[in-house]
Amino acid sequence: RAVYGRYLECLPHSCRAWMRYADLERSVGEIERCRALHELAVSQPSLDMPELIWKSYIDFELSESDGDAARRLYSRLLERTGHVRVWISWAQFEGRPPLGGGRDAARDVFSRAYDALKDREDGGREDRVLLLDAWRLWEGEHGTPSGQAEVEAKMPRRVRRRRRTEDGEGWEEYFDYHFPDDGAAGSNLRILEMAAKWKQKMAEANDDDGSDDDDASDDDTDEGDGSDGESE
Repeated sequence: RAVYGRYLECLPHSCRAWMRYADLERSVGEIERCRALHELAVSQPSLDMPELIWKSYIDFELSESDGDAARRLYSRLLERTGHVRVWISWAQFEGRPPLGGGRDAARDVFSRAYDALKDREDGGREDRVLLLDAWRLWEGEHGTPSGQAEVEAKMPRRVRRRRRTEDGEGWEEYFDYHFPDDGAAGSNLRILEMAAKWKQKMAEANDDDGSDDDDASDDDTDEGDGSDGESE
């Protein structure tokens, strides 16, 4: 204990050190000390691998058959990160009774996750695809045909789009996802793309007109030079 204490004084950001210290306390039956060390660890302002210590904490509570404590930890972690894989892990936990809440609880977490990702400023499209893939797999293994159909109805369509390059001098193609429940957003995006294409065509047309005018000016200049030569 003294060694680990000094170690953590020097390296309080080391998740592996916190985990080893907690494992030591658990190995000698000090469950509350193990829990307290995990709590101290996740409370640190900076950690080198926070996902490891949070997983260790959740796994510890599950090993103690405390599903409510694990549920609270998932909720706390999502307040900090909102990462899609945390949502998926939580939903999968809920789908494993008796500690988890069962099918309905798992679906509730998947649904909440989908709404949270959708509400992101960027729409969370790629994360929503990961979530739906995990949800569909879970429904196939533990769910029902109606549950599978519900998820299938949410699956997006992969579409090819064009956008300006970073230097603004050209266009590049990329793949995006159009979700059935993003109807209004998808329509607005298509309108913006059509406006960009129209603007590009107008710019190209203006360039062509400018070139024609230059050619015409050159022809007029040549004719003028010829008449001056005749007068001399």
